Amino acid sequence: MRAGRLISLVSILSREGRTTAASLAERLEVSERTILRDLEVLSGSGVPVYATRGVGGGVQLLEGYTPTLPGHARVRPASPRSTTERMSVLITEEGRRTAAILGYLQPLRVRPEPAPRDGWVTATCRLRSREAMALEVLALGPLVEVVSPQDLRAQVADLALRTARLYQP
Repeated sequence: MRAGRLISLVSILSREGRTTAASLAERLEVSERTILRDLEVLSGSGVPVYATRGVGGGVQLLEGYTPTLPGHARVRPASPRSTTERMSVLITEEGRRTAAILGYLQPLRVRPEPAPRDGWVTATCRLRSREAMALEVLALGPLVEVVSPQDLRAQVADLALRTARLYQP
């Protein structure tokens, strides 16, 4: 679990830039102290993460740092605050936990609307690129459903159908 959380931390910081330990703790469903210990482990492992104190402070990666995973392509962070467009989803509690661990659909904001189905909630998140968001939704499988925008919903449906065809006998 810790390894996944460390990867999630690096992923969130590379995608979004500066954020607070409290925000990270809430998103990853752990204590702030756990986040601080994890950041210390990352720093000791050579990941250039640093903290800024005061108003507007938080933790962030050194500018220009591009994280890599052994044997994988470079993780390319999206430019912070590249768009203010949002997407709306229906998601299960398990989907929320999985998304937080993987750093998908973040920051995910649950809406105080009545649940359309038992065990599901309505939430929104920042829409970075449609291609990236479609893949994140597909990675969460049956735990999430795109409500809007409609073109993203159609793109996810198309990718799901193409994937299903690969597995037909």
